[in-house]
Amino acid sequence: MKDFVYYTPTEVVFGRDSEEQIIPLLKKYNAGKVLIHYGGGSAIKSGLIPEIRKKLEDAFIPYVELGGVVPNPHLSLVYEGIDLCKASGVDFILAVGGGSVIDSAKAIAYGLEYNGDVWDFFDGKAKPAGAAPVGVVLTIPASGSEMSDSCVITNAEKGQKRGCNSDFCRCKFAVMNPERTFSLPAYQSACGITDIMMHSIERYFTPDSPMSITDALCSALIKDVRITGEKLLEDPDNYDLRASIMWAGSLSHNGLTGCGVRSDFATHRLGHELSSLFDAAHGASLATLWCHWAKYVMSENPSRFLSFAKDVMEVDTAEEGIDAMRAFFKRIGMPTSIPELIGRKATQEEIVLMAERCSRGGTISVGSFKPIEYSDMLTIYHLSNI
Repeated sequence: MKDFVYYTPTEVVFGRDSEEQIIPLLKKYNAGKVLIHYGGGSAIKSGLIPEIRKKLEDAFIPYVELGGVVPNPHLSLVYEGIDLCKASGVDFILAVGGGSVIDSAKAIAYGLEYNGDVWDFFDGKAKPAGAAPVGVVLTIPASGSEMSDSCVITNAEKGQKRGCNSDFCRCKFAVMNPERTFSLPAYQSACGITDIMMHSIERYFTPDSPMSITDALCSALIKDVRITGEKLLEDPDNYDLRASIMWAGSLSHNGLTGCGVRSDFATHRLGHELSSLFDAAHGASLATLWCHWAKYVMSENPSRFLSFAKDVMEVDTAEEGIDAMRAFFKRIGMPTSIPELIGRKATQEEIVLMAERCSRGGTISVGSFKPIEYSDMLTIYHLSNI
């Protein structure tokens, strides 16, 4: 195992009526003027945004709003948010939504503490030295961004989807009411289930020898989300199932399931190029690629795939474990190939473009279980394109 630092400063308020704690939390973290940041009209139509507006007004906390966040959140809206916050004197950002909204809020928070172009942090030209405080009212369990150090933004002009990781963007608090997730469409729930599982799967497949406790936690989380996720899709108004998935989303990406090991995240990096080029849902892009990555790298450590098969998927052989995962994705309505994801095969030019972007022109590899070079990327994309 590797030495590690485990840091989770986010205060979580979980359960029914947890929204009642929004104002006490904002006061606790010294919010003077708030940006309410959210996505589309559903946040307003559901009554959540009007409810939050009233809470702020009753507490005499001034605020401004910025909606319009889309899946694979755009840098252009981040720029707009930075300008709005600076002009309005905002000192606290309240993200109301899922991972895209939270990541957009985190990027704005970085920009408020930086005099240059915030894209510098995502392009590797600079490292964050601070960020404005962010709080979350979570409505979509998936990304785990409410407790993670991660932030992923899409630069549409450059056709790039890039991440920035630092403890500066960890949220001050997360308000999590499972009842807010009852109305999620089945496809969106399935994408979230996939993303949650993949955050721990990317830590499970490590080149290191994990501590038994980390291994047990990681295996148990993946297995439980697999089982609970299918039940949830059959019974979407079940509070306990929704609560289990919501909490798993936070635990899967706050570092707990990867303590003492190097994570892989090759599938995430490959998937970012798919979702960027084809504007595909993040979870769906992961399901599209994972089984093909797994079969390609299995020979690096067959025993690890055998453990995954037996402990997580409850089958007998390594290959059966991968096949069982593919069958699971199909049962919950996820694509397992590029044609299933986008409705056609990717062209050779598109595959080359994704590999070039992922490898930054052939200058970097991704992943640690087996470092994936440019040529490997081409192969995995081709395997996924059948």
